[in-house]
Amino acid sequence: MELFQPDPQLLKQLVVMKMPFGKYKDVVLCDLPVSYLEWFQRKGFPQGKLGMLLETMLVIKMNGLTKLLDPLKRTM
Repeated sequence: MELFQPDPQLLKQLVVMKMPFGKYKDVVLCDLPVSYLEWFQRKGFPQGKLGMLLETMLVIKMNGLTKLLDPLKRTM
């Protein structure tokens, strides 16, 4: 059985990349509220990398895994 290993570069982007538009413009992706991420889930995530990152952040938050990002936040 193969174990899932998260991409460290992807996780780094979650703690440094800022939302480029909307109500939470300039907020780091990992700091976006779950309600905003759920709105995207209902309406459709943006295409491309941003959408993938937002969806990943929603999965992390919905599963109570935000503490996994804390070491990355401290190094950035």
